[in-house]
Amino acid sequence: MYVALPKALRYIEKELETAPIVSYIEKEGHTLKSTLEAFIDTVHNSKRAWSKEEGKFYRELEEEYEKKGRRGLEAKLKYGFYGYVSGLRFTESDIQNQKAVADLRYPVEWYPGTRKLQRKIHLHVGPTNSGKTYHALKSLEASDSGMYAGPLRLLAHEVYMRMNAKGKRTMLVTGEERRAPDKDPAFAISSCTVEMLDLNRQVDVAVIDEIQMLGSEDRGWAWTQALLGVKAKEVHMCGEARTVPIIQELCAMIGEKPIIHTYERLSPLEMDKQSLDGDLNKLRKGDCIVSFSVMGIHALRKAIEKKTGKKVATVYGSLPPETRAQQARLFNDPDNDYDYLVASDAIGMGLNLSIKRVIFETSTKFNGQERKTIPLADIKQIAGRAGRYKTAHAATTASEAEQDLSEIKGETSADVNLVSEVNVDSPDDSLRYKYQPTSAPSMYERALAISHPGADPSNPPKPPPNDPSNIGLVTTLEKQDFPLISKALRRDPPPIKTAGLFFPGSVVDRFTQYFPPGTPFSYVLLRLSELAQLNSRFHLCGLRDALWLADLIEPVRNLSITDRAIFTATPASFSDQDLWSALIPALARCVETQSGGALYDIAEMPLELLEEEVRMSRPYLRELEKLHKAIVVYLWLSYRFAGIFSTRAVAQEVKRRVEERIEKVLEGLSLENKRLEMRRRARAEAAGVEGKEEDVEEDEDEEDEEEEGEGGMVTEGVEGNEAEVLDESITEPDVLGEEEKTPSNAGPLYERAAELVRRARDGKNAQNGEQEKPSGLAAQLEIPKHLHDAVDNGVAEVGKDAASRP
Repeated sequence: MYVALPKALRYIEKELETAPIVSYIEKEGHTLKSTLEAFIDTVHNSKRAWSKEEGKFYRELEEEYEKKGRRGLEAKLKYGFYGYVSGLRFTESDIQNQKAVADLRYPVEWYPGTRKLQRKIHLHVGPTNSGKTYHALKSLEASDSGMYAGPLRLLAHEVYMRMNAKGKRTMLVTGEERRAPDKDPAFAISSCTVEMLDLNRQVDVAVIDEIQMLGSEDRGWAWTQALLGVKAKEVHMCGEARTVPIIQELCAMIGEKPIIHTYERLSPLEMDKQSLDGDLNKLRKGDCIVSFSVMGIHALRKAIEKKTGKKVATVYGSLPPETRAQQARLFNDPDNDYDYLVASDAIGMGLNLSIKRVIFETSTKFNGQERKTIPLADIKQIAGRAGRYKTAHAATTASEAEQDLSEIKGETSADVNLVSEVNVDSPDDSLRYKYQPTSAPSMYERALAISHPGADPSNPPKPPPNDPSNIGLVTTLEKQDFPLISKALRRDPPPIKTAGLFFPGSVVDRFTQYFPPGTPFSYVLLRLSELAQLNSRFHLCGLRDALWLADLIEPVRNLSITDRAIFTATPASFSDQDLWSALIPALARCVETQSGGALYDIAEMPLELLEEEVRMSRPYLRELEKLHKAIVVYLWLSYRFAGIFSTRAVAQEVKRRVEERIEKVLEGLSLENKRLEMRRRARAEAAGVEGKEEDVEEDEDEEDEEEEGEGGMVTEGVEGNEAEVLDESITEPDVLGEEEKTPSNAGPLYERAAELVRRARDGKNAQNGEQEKPSGLAAQLEIPKHLHDAVDNGVAEVGKDAASRP
């Protein structure tokens, strides 16, 4: 850092020359240069300080430089300068007032209207495919008014469709869409993403799905807000058993007693006898291979289709929800040749998939900063998608109106396997109190009476015996990952210890008033997070995307605090910087000028993509995915600034056309691979020499690269943040042991991708030389041996280079 610090100081000096805070500094009778010199002196004094407190800032600079390099150092220095300028005017009284505003220890008091209600809390817990969602959705269906809140647009849309099909007038509410039943504004039930849950409307029943997400470092605040703030007579939460302790403690804070319904998995889940050992010929119909990068997913799809001659459905986070649902239908249909599914961890929730066997391509994934072992909870949730009680044929032939709502998540009435039910007064009472029916039947009891007439609520009927053909199997592509996945399935993930929180808008407004004009909004948020006081049962959700978005719009000066807060909440992810770095400021300028918000007037919106011919290539698919995200953000903003972003109908039509193109490209890529396979076989037969098959495949690979174009493959962190999820995996302790975290060499797929990236970047083919052929999957992908260290020695960096290319 000795060399980097002077360079970083010169960089921020140049950047601050045009910053809005300069006018404030000059108004106070100082110059930017003199203020910077004084700040630099404090930095050097911190370095030389003997006391721990005085040397704190320099140590923080060193830590930031170690974690994030020069960019992290520059950001820390910039925020430190803003803090220095702001702190010059703060009195001791100001600081105490700031701390009082940042006191977040009592979030239960943020919802006084809800505290006046006597709510009944039901918590349905169990593993994937246990039927835990069934009774919650049945209670919603039996109610006169209600709300469903789920983690994904896809789930909200499915509940909306199924409820309306059953005659329940339901409204769809997501960040970028509002849809009334039959265009009639009258509705009894709303289906929404959890962030859009209406906390001002009082209903009979509210269902909060995937409640374990309250432990998320990014989106957990939305589930906590839903639990503490929803106004419903009955609140049904569905999720994993590891949420029970934290839910009990949160309910104790608000004086409510949760009734806990515990379910067991209906069909058994077992590890297969062995891994595939890299051999794609061992794949069977109904297999799903899970990879954790878009690059790996496309490489796998191509390799499988080339090897087997069958089509492969693909599902990953950056695909539109509508496309993911369409790919799921193709995989579930037994009457086509989509025998296999290649997917990211996006399959963990939200899709009705008939998977017989889940195959982990690797046991590690890139978390945005480093490659780490997949969290234990994620392994179990993904693996749990294997083995469906309902057959693929039944899942695809039943009409929407006939299917139970819980089938959205792979559960039917026969699947319900309720093994225990307790009324809990406190965390220690779970074994002492049995379910006690109320004098008037609750929505839960009414729903149970509808689905199982005559059943006792405390002892519902058991499902029929398991069909051996429905046993779910789990294995790995490479044998070195097999022991770790096997061990993970035998263990329980640790309980969730804290629930997420984020600052209410009123807190941000009040806190901002303590800072001089021109103080960057990102610094205000950072300062607020530093002063925030939290109860030990809560954690503050991450600010990375919010800070990044705040900095993007900082040059747009005439925005209110409310405007800036809205823009920092847009569903735009840090992983697509090349798209958002120009588009988000352009959208903010529309708000600043109160004009130019028509979709076709925004030059930074890449609409020209729709004027091009459809190309069957991965780079073109990636551009379509980015355009879809841009349209989603436009629609999201159109509901917050309706008078400015006024061409919502046009945007919805563009969104539909982009989704059609994405589906066409995915289908075309499969057909193209099949065509190339047929051509390869024909050429091999014409040659008449079976031994030359490898040469033919090598020629074909060169043709594929020519068709792919200079773009080659690009990497992307798979959602789940999906803003949507996310993405969005919950960070867990390293419970599997340090010695088991060796990356699987494994990523032959990554090695293959690294080769393509390198060829595209250097503009020439890698020199294969006379290399010994590797075994297993590497042999099938024809990867030169000298590239085998690409992943372990930094393929993530190679991928970043590829992603940053124009």
